[in-house]
Amino acid sequence: MKKNSYLLILIAGLTISCSTVTDIAYFPQFDKEINTVNETLYNVRIKPKDLLSITVVSSEPEASRRYNLFTPQIQELTRSLNSQPTIQSYLVDNDGNIELPILGILNVKGLNTKELESLIEKRLKPFFTEEMPIITIRILNYSVNVLGEVLRPGKFETTNERMTIFEGLALAGDMTIYGRRDNVKVLREDVNGERKIYTVNLSDKNVFNSPAYFLEQNDVVYVEPNQSRANSSKYGAAETYRISTLSVLISLATLAATIYSITRITR
Repeated sequence: MKKNSYLLILIAGLTISCSTVTDIAYFPQFDKEINTVNETLYNVRIKPKDLLSITVVSSEPEASRRYNLFTPQIQELTRSLNSQPTIQSYLVDNDGNIELPILGILNVKGLNTKELESLIEKRLKPFFTEEMPIITIRILNYSVNVLGEVLRPGKFETTNERMTIFEGLALAGDMTIYGRRDNVKVLREDVNGERKIYTVNLSDKNVFNSPAYFLEQNDVVYVEPNQSRANSSKYGAAETYRISTLSVLISLATLAATIYSITRITR
């Protein structure tokens, strides 16, 4: 009987203490088997102001060299972004165009990197006699902005073009305990300059189906403050301390009353 009493007391204590843990957990609704990521949602498209690295590699060095020229000014810019030198880069202008040697002006707005690689390969075909070159394209100035209730808000530049919202938050040191997990905002500008706002519930297993699960270049992630933070700003430090102390005392009193009731029942 005494063992049962201890077990009931432990369960009661855990129940009370965990009631607030779910407010700051990322996956409280997740089962052992969660929804798989919808890969079709990964759809990063080239936008104006993107800085593209285009590498052409082939068994014909003379033919490919003209596309891999180093330019001191651009090399200095990309070194500051990536901490290492890189080959010539191409800035997408406001109309979505880049200009390549020999090939001239290409409209790349709205294409993903694989589609642009295929386009350039097709255009280069007449200039290579032995075999087709290998084209590799990267977005060099890929960055996300994370604001609000995170440990280190700011702009984060990365070479990861397949970044999830969780990885973006990790760059900012994760949310504070005052951040709302159920109402994260993602501000996004599409290839045509139109702005959209997505609301993401990180506590919902359907987060993997959100169009904002994969972040895009220049996305802004905003973590709203929860009610505790709102109360802190409203009442001030002294009042917040008194409220927190009162909340702890109420929780302890509730736990004591629960233990007392369970003890009486099990006698």
